[in-house]
Amino acid sequence: MDLNYTAGDLAFRDTVRAFLAANLPSDLQHKVRQHLRLQKDDYVRWHRIVAKQGWAAPAWPVEFGGTGWNATQRHIWEEECARAGTPPILPFGINMVAPVIMAFGNDEQKGYYLPRILSCEDWWCQGYSEPGSGSDLASLKTTAERVGDHYIVNGQKTWTTLGQHADMIFCLVRTDPNVRKQEGISFLLIDMKTPGITVRPIIMLDEDHEVNEVFFDNVKVPVANLIGKENKGWTYAKYLLGHERTGIAAVGRSKRELLFLKKVATEHLKHGKPLLHDPLFAAKVANLEIELMALETTVLRVISQESHTPGPEASMLKVRGSEIQQLLTELMVEALGPDALPFDTDYLEGKAEHSLTGDDAAAPLAGYYFNFRKTSIYGGSNEIQKNIITQMILGL
Repeated sequence: MDLNYTAGDLAFRDTVRAFLAANLPSDLQHKVRQHLRLQKDDYVRWHRIVAKQGWAAPAWPVEFGGTGWNATQRHIWEEECARAGTPPILPFGINMVAPVIMAFGNDEQKGYYLPRILSCEDWWCQGYSEPGSGSDLASLKTTAERVGDHYIVNGQKTWTTLGQHADMIFCLVRTDPNVRKQEGISFLLIDMKTPGITVRPIIMLDEDHEVNEVFFDNVKVPVANLIGKENKGWTYAKYLLGHERTGIAAVGRSKRELLFLKKVATEHLKHGKPLLHDPLFAAKVANLEIELMALETTVLRVISQESHTPGPEASMLKVRGSEIQQLLTELMVEALGPDALPFDTDYLEGKAEHSLTGDDAAAPLAGYYFNFRKTSIYGGSNEIQKNIITQMILGL
């Protein structure tokens, strides 16, 4: 493929940059660039700004409200958003459940759910992982028993990201316990306000409430909320995970964080000189940048394929992308040394204008480092992804 932008691509990039310059609120940009915590209103506000422009779902077909952009334009959009420091458009609705609804849902489901996802009227969360069923997702135990025109759901989901804000959850449930584990799973859409649902927070090491446990106690879900066919949910689950893993690569964000790393390493001195001029540290940064460039080329190759359904190559993007993200945070902490140790929650949550330490750039980085240990686990652990690569790509 041709990796050089055409004149049309460059004109499109100028259009995107002009939109971001005119419409990205400065307070949101500050939060993102300084690694401060985003609140629900921050995500929703940015989503609705982009949706008003008609750009909230770059990869959707035009018939459902998508942009009609090609692969290069979508890549430019994601890269420019990351460069500008926008909050992310959360993937659970736009990039995860929506493609499943488009591919396997009926016309009524498409007509109801897709416009609400596009406008951010509904906030979605993901009901996949369970205690004991993470990377071995097909062993899940949450059950859905059909009684008349409803399913009765019982069980537990865990690590439910931002589930405390959600209006809807898409869930994998076991509808047939008497067949091979992958064959007895169904895909349900569940209203989080349904009686019997309890959300319990999981407070992480950085004291943030990002993930949750979700309990289902005799929760009644209309059969109309079943996606596709009963007991075929594993097929839909894998389809969704391909979209999730491709997004986890997050090349644009890593490029922005690489610039931040270089800035930090330029401002901090070693033996009276910028740390970035130290040969050993500079070599680490250079190697990381080379790996990131290689990942970007691979992402472009994958998304430029005519089929928009990610296959096992998404596992490669997930593994390498998560490793690069973790290495970036490691080098940030290494560059700052002891200055990265202080932990100031008031500053992270916007309650104080500046960090107690006086170094606003350093204050979030210890929590940022610890939080990014998750990237090699969520979306299917990297060990599982390597198994997929071995079997599906290398044929071993």
